[in-house]
Amino acid sequence: MAHPLLADKSGMKKLLLGNEAIVRGAIEAGIQVVTCYPGTPSSEVPDTFFRLSPEGDYTFEYSVNEKVALEVGGGAAISGAMTLTTMKHVGVNVAADPLMTLAYVGTPGGMVLLSADDPGCHSSQNEQDNRYYARLAGMPCMEPATAQEAKDMTRDALNMSREMSAPFLLRTTTRINHLRGPVEFGEIAKLAPAKGFQKNPAQYVPIPAFARTMHVDLLAKLEKLREMAENSAYNTISGNGKIGIIASGICRAYLKDALADTGLGDKFKILELGFTYPMPTRMITDFISSVDKVLILEELEPFIENEIRIQAQKNKIAVEVIGKENPNLPLNGEYSTLNVTAAIREILGMEAVKVDCCEAEEGLPMRPPNLCAGCTHRAAYYAVKKVFGPDAICSSDIGCYTLGILPPLNAADFLLCMGSSISAGSGASKAAGQTVIGFIGDSTFFHSGITGLVNAVFNQHDILLVILDNSTTAMTGHQPNPGVETTTLGSNPMQISIEAIVKGCGVNEVRTVSPLNQKSTMKALEELKAIKGVRVLIAKDPCPLFARRTLRKKPARAAYVENQTDEVLRVMEELACPAFEKTANGVEINEILCSGCMLCLQLTKDIKARKRSS
Repeated sequence: MAHPLLADKSGMKKLLLGNEAIVRGAIEAGIQVVTCYPGTPSSEVPDTFFRLSPEGDYTFEYSVNEKVALEVGGGAAISGAMTLTTMKHVGVNVAADPLMTLAYVGTPGGMVLLSADDPGCHSSQNEQDNRYYARLAGMPCMEPATAQEAKDMTRDALNMSREMSAPFLLRTTTRINHLRGPVEFGEIAKLAPAKGFQKNPAQYVPIPAFARTMHVDLLAKLEKLREMAENSAYNTISGNGKIGIIASGICRAYLKDALADTGLGDKFKILELGFTYPMPTRMITDFISSVDKVLILEELEPFIENEIRIQAQKNKIAVEVIGKENPNLPLNGEYSTLNVTAAIREILGMEAVKVDCCEAEEGLPMRPPNLCAGCTHRAAYYAVKKVFGPDAICSSDIGCYTLGILPPLNAADFLLCMGSSISAGSGASKAAGQTVIGFIGDSTFFHSGITGLVNAVFNQHDILLVILDNSTTAMTGHQPNPGVETTTLGSNPMQISIEAIVKGCGVNEVRTVSPLNQKSTMKALEELKAIKGVRVLIAKDPCPLFARRTLRKKPARAAYVENQTDEVLRVMEELACPAFEKTANGVEINEILCSGCMLCLQLTKDIKARKRSS
């Protein structure tokens, strides 16, 4: 029996996650190729495709980074395949190079790039607004507001992309990716196999002579796409009155809730924008000409607001535009129904309503994010700190291990982006002459760490790189990378050795250890401390969650405190393992949380191991 997302049952309704709805939309369009690099809040899209791949009629791959994912997807679309490429918003920065040219050469098979933006930085290093990438690259942009729209827009964007030979940007935000809502299924298209690449250098090889013409063609194509936006069912006008509201993306859902809650729905004329680039300027101009003032609801940058101010100035329309200068509508973070309610009450001259929110009970313990109990990264950080002391500079990277920033580990002093640990660390070492240790995970090493390592070797930098190889891409949900032995669907037949790559990059001093073996890890670190230049420690041991869930490894023993001593207290405070607890009896180790890593046993004789009670 086929998975429900693959079922060809038009009219069937399912309660879907926004990311699952995107998968269904692509399936309805007849998707043939899916490429990705996982990243929250987009990860459930490729993960769902991955789980469905044994049954699905499409090709799927976890690419090593976003640039590669877009290039593989772009090549497939150029060769006639219906293609979806997914990533989180910062991943588009990595993919920006091919993206800027992809709109020039076109995508005859049909292609959508999912950019999952993260207002509020729930799991990201910034909250950039990728609608600007659509404008910069010359790509149409669509922004869903519900799970149903996430499905429908994905399908329609793919179909329009195929029709216009233009890549589309599907811009979601965290709230859309992770909401759950009813979705009515449509028919699944049965596309003929891709025709294959049709040679046409004037279209697909952007040497300057061709690129100049391509840009002219792209500008003409954008005007045709603008006309599609003018007539799109995703851009609608409703209501009456001299006060207007223009809303895009998830703000449309907030607005509907706010109007339902306040009963003020009959006070406004509303323009909803789901197809937001190229902007339907004729529709916008007509709309703002019909009202005295207009409130703009959009998260992050004033992308639409600025366009409306331009149209008002160009067309000499005397309309008051209310946008980001309103304190209820900030440039940062997510909006909410409360934000929107406050803004619409203010535009009507109504007093703000104080909302009594539930206050947290006093005295609750603080619960900062922490490395998991038994996380192998903790063992590596502990050993590095013991050998190098607190003055060494730690250049961190993107992954679970960034949580090493917290005390007592204090193992992250600066971080720029994916793969920057060794290159930024090299710069810091060169400038200040301080001891610098870079930390990078296995997936991030494949993503973009290799080039930094090659650069460090070539330029003879002085840095110790610790590759924290936990055999999976842990932070985003245990997705495979080229170095893993096992995936959720079985063994990896093409495992690539990190140690061989490191040596192939020209690094002569390489040690591979299990960080859970503190004696051998510290011995290797002492050896590397005595050496100058680029040297690498590979700290390899599986993520305990991955080991339990995928590798089916269950620890037979758990640690326990045999004697209540100052040494036990020291180990608890230096490791900060969540399995430690302070109780009325002193320090204890929670057997349920204990992963059986036995790191603490190596640090004091007062902690022992015993067989688990269950």
